[in-house]
Formats: sequence, structure tokens, C-alpha cells
Amino acid sequence: MRLRIISGKFKGRFIFAPDFKGTRPTTDRVKETLFNILNNEFIMEDSKVLDIYAGSGSLGFEALSRGASHLTFIEKSGIVVKNLMRNIELLNVQNEVTIIKNDATKYLLNTSQKFDLIIADPPFFEYDIYDVVSIIKENEILNESGMMIIERSTQTAERDLQNFAFEPFKKMGDTLLYKFSNE
Repeated sequence: MRLRIISGKFKGRFIFAPDFKGTRPTTDRVKETLFNILNNEFIMEDSKVLDIYAGSGSLGFEALSRGASHLTFIEKSGIVVKNLMRNIELLNVQNEVTIIKNDATKYLLNTSQKFDLIIADPPFFEYDIYDVVSIIKENEILNESGMMIIERSTQTAERDLQNFAFEPFKKMGDTLLYKFSNE
């Protein structure tokens, strides 16, 4: 499956989704809504972006296309990492992207890096996202003026509310978007 980059320097270019049942690419509608909101609330230019549960890398590549200076992917599946490497070569962004093949919680517990934007699009019924958010907050992985966006399902909404302790800011079909910042 080919995925389109919506805006920025790679506008109209395509990347590939991995042929892996554990991934669920973000729809163009959700991606466009998400980045329109970010465009109004976040300065993408020269930002450091962390894309957790990277999958195809669609959200991270969109951020890079719109001016992020560096993108770090966290992905634990070897099949998905190979696909990310293919997409990095297609876009010729080897110097702007780092791939870390690891479990999100393990990486976050051991990193000293800080990021301006963190995007998390876990499989909808993956619940380690709650640990991920806690680690990010406790270890101050998000820069002071940074923002985190999480994509989830309406089917996990009740459990998400109990664990995140904040409501989604946007609902589109089965998709919920959550955000938090340090401000």
C-alpha cells in the first residue's frame, strides 16, 4: 500500500506501508486534521520529532516534510524497520532520520534525549501506551514548549480516559486524538 505525503517539501510523494498485519496506517483525513491543528499550535520548523510505534513512518515523514530538522523512529518489528529504511531511501533523508529498533518503554527509560514533538500511534489495542506517557512525563522527555499527540480508537476511550486522565481533543470516525504539552 502506498501512502501520500500531504504537504511540505515532499508533498505528493509516496511512501510504502509495511506488509504487516500489526500496522494500521493513519488515514489521509486524520493526518491532514492532525497537522492542521499542529500548524496552529506548534512550530514545526527546526523541531526534533519522535515517532513512537512508527509503522510506515507516515506521521513522522509528514512532520519532516513540513520543516522538522530531525526525526527519530521507535519501532520494534524487524519487518517494519526494513520498510522504514526503504522509505528513508525513497525520500533521501538518511541524514535527517534515526531508526531505533526497540520497544518504546525500554527506549524511553534509557534515553537522555528530549523532543519538541512526540507522535504516538500504537496499535489500537496496545496498552503499553499508558506506560509510555508516564515515562515521557516523569523523565521530562518532552521539551518545555513541546507537544505530544496520541492516536487511539473510540473502542479504547474509557480505558484511555482512566489512564491518561485527559479527554481526547478530536474524534473522527473510530479515531480519537489526544494531546498534552508541558505548558
